[in-house]
Amino acid sequence: MVSAGVAMTDRTLLVGTNNAHKAREIAALLEDMNVRVATPREIGIDCEPVEDGATFRDNALLKARFYSRASGLPCLADDSGLEVDALDGRPGVLSSRYAPTDPERIQRLLDEMKNVEANRRAARFVCAAALVDARSETEIVEIGTCEGEIAFEPRGTNGFGYDPVFCLADVGQTMAELTPEEKNARSHRGRALRAVQPHIASLFS
Repeated sequence: MVSAGVAMTDRTLLVGTNNAHKAREIAALLEDMNVRVATPREIGIDCEPVEDGATFRDNALLKARFYSRASGLPCLADDSGLEVDALDGRPGVLSSRYAPTDPERIQRLLDEMKNVEANRRAARFVCAAALVDARSETEIVEIGTCEGEIAFEPRGTNGFGYDPVFCLADVGQTMAELTPEEKNARSHRGRALRAVQPHIASLFS
């Protein structure tokens, strides 16, 4: 049930995550759109969907559908993760469940990559952004990617998740060494959300 804990307007867009880091990134990317961004927890939704989709697209859609139906609001949800060529695409859709915490996930990844040479460490971040409005049966999905490689050790203190070991070859920095503005300009999530922005604008026009 939706509570009155956060003031809602007819320009409220629910973001289908309670991950504070991700919610801040999405809010920053949408700050020029004149929408009120809220998370499920802020409006009193405590339950979460089971993310059992086979692809990033599947998981993004199931989250957006779940939260839009639960709230009666349009919902933007994303599912994202890391694909490493030398690991046959792992961790993929299991990126957030590869280990219990970010440091443990990074360590597992580095352990699996310890014998992989520098020229075979190609990887990419993938983000599927789904916009669902259950009232109008609107469903839009956009995909964004960012190519890079896995560093041999973590570097940088910005970002979250695998950012400290995801290196952008053209600048020689990891995602965690970039400023938030630099990251948003290049990231998989930034690209997916910029693609979905015209659809958000149409919903609130």
